[in-house]
Amino acid sequence: MTSSLLVLASSSAYRKELLSRLQLPFEVAVPDIDETPLPGETPSATALRLARGKAAAVAARRPGAIVIGSDQVATLDDEQIGKPGNHANALAQLQKMRGRDVVFHTALCVWDGRDGSAQVEDIQTVVRFRDLPDAELDAYLRIEQPYDCAGSAKNEALGIAILERIDSSDPTALTGLPLIALTGMLRNIGVTFFHQQ
Repeated sequence: MTSSLLVLASSSAYRKELLSRLQLPFEVAVPDIDETPLPGETPSATALRLARGKAAAVAARRPGAIVIGSDQVATLDDEQIGKPGNHANALAQLQKMRGRDVVFHTALCVWDGRDGSAQVEDIQTVVRFRDLPDAELDAYLRIEQPYDCAGSAKNEALGIAILERIDSSDPTALTGLPLIALTGMLRNIGVTFFHQQ
């Protein structure tokens, strides 16, 4: 590992757990940015801007650090689907998405504070939701309460039961941190993962 500090710019417990899988020492810093989409902004552009904004905000407070920012935007018919926040909104989201494909844009930014460079990428995941009756969707929500998740389902937990298919080049992207893309970006800036004895 490079001697530079690795910082995850996120308040997400899911992203923290995913990054810990890489067995690299890191710290967590919560970015304080406005996550409101801009008028006319595409879902991909929103996710990319926010991932870069989160990384930049934390990098400004942590000079010389390598900062990882990520953001996810779910879309159906090119309309952004945010975090539901409560049961009624989550049920409405799942009713609208059942039997349909939803595209999740998971944007990633690795900001190298040693030279100010940034790598950004949008990893897209297409998720087909099962066509389930209201009673099942309601029961799922009451058990898992995924009100802090875009798309109202946690694929890493019971939410997998309401999904029919997940198509992605990066299997952890849907959970919020695309590790295949991330390890590639970190390698690009000299971070090593395996040390020979």
